[in-house]
Amino acid sequence: MDIRETVNSISPLYPDAMAKARERQDMLAKPPGSLGRLEELSVQLAGITGKVNNEINKKTLLVFCAHNGVIEEGVASAPQSVTLAQTINLTRKKTGAAVLSDHIGCEIKVFDMGVNADISDPYVIDRKIRKGTDNISKGPAMTREEAEKAIATGIAEAAASAKDADVLGIGEMGIGNTTTSSAVLAVLTGKPVRELTGRGAGITDDSYEKKIRTIEAATEINRPDRNDVIDVIAKVGGFDIAAMTGAFLGAAAARCPVVIDGFISAVAALCAARICPTARDYFIPSHASFEIGYRIAMGELDLRPLFDLDMRLGEGSGCPIAMQILEDACAVMNNMATFEEAEINDDYLEPIRSSDSFTVR
Repeated sequence: MDIRETVNSISPLYPDAMAKARERQDMLAKPPGSLGRLEELSVQLAGITGKVNNEINKKTLLVFCAHNGVIEEGVASAPQSVTLAQTINLTRKKTGAAVLSDHIGCEIKVFDMGVNADISDPYVIDRKIRKGTDNISKGPAMTREEAEKAIATGIAEAAASAKDADVLGIGEMGIGNTTTSSAVLAVLTGKPVRELTGRGAGITDDSYEKKIRTIEAATEINRPDRNDVIDVIAKVGGFDIAAMTGAFLGAAAARCPVVIDGFISAVAALCAARICPTARDYFIPSHASFEIGYRIAMGELDLRPLFDLDMRLGEGSGCPIAMQILEDACAVMNNMATFEEAEINDDYLEPIRSSDSFTVR
């Protein structure tokens, strides 16, 4: 399925199922709204699946890996070799995201979208466009055709995984991708680069200033069209961001809830939402990233993270934690007693139920 077909196939959430889910939440033996975001998540899941009672059994994290040519400008603290090493380590349950995923029984699928090396590991899925993007401070990261191919790849992989998964998570691995993500976000929002650019995994003051100058140069030299998301990704993005954008669209087209990780994942989600606004309703943000641009991306998406642990690792590390929260939301909806079952007269709650302050969204 190509990009246009995917966008055209993304449908709104089921309103009737959401109404029934809210009604059930109102019947459960608790003050209305007292379980907060867990109630909201259960309603969102009902809208996605069309069922009031849902389960999160099969969980899958998709991690898209690629080299970003901009690192030759000295904008990252780690060498490009780390992208290759961690791409392989993700499959060996040695990284943060891998450990957290293994802990909750979440499958990881690792995709080589453009790692600057030949990878022979059988557990790394080869979807390489080419060995890394070009340096965005000197010209476009990739051609438009390459961007479209990477997005289409993300769509296809998410659609395939959604066939037997109850939830997907979207992560990445690519040294230098906070720079490309900041560049994409700056173009899409029109905000000054300094307002949304953080220090990534940690860089010196000199490197930070160089990072800002590099992003400003990239946007000036390439002049991406902010109204054309694919043009923005092609000129100042990366193969990882492109594939992640496609994965968010593919998940929405498959009516599968999809978890946003941190900053890079949030920028890809914003790209997907700009391509198809309806897709946003399928997104579930995990943690509040330490990166300053994350808050801006979430503001553009009008979404709130589920938790804040000062995380900034990436890889998809926030997704397994969010998936556990989704499991909790389903457990409450499915197993909690109603007032009738608990033999409690709930007439005393009528004034509260009539208040908009306690409405489950």
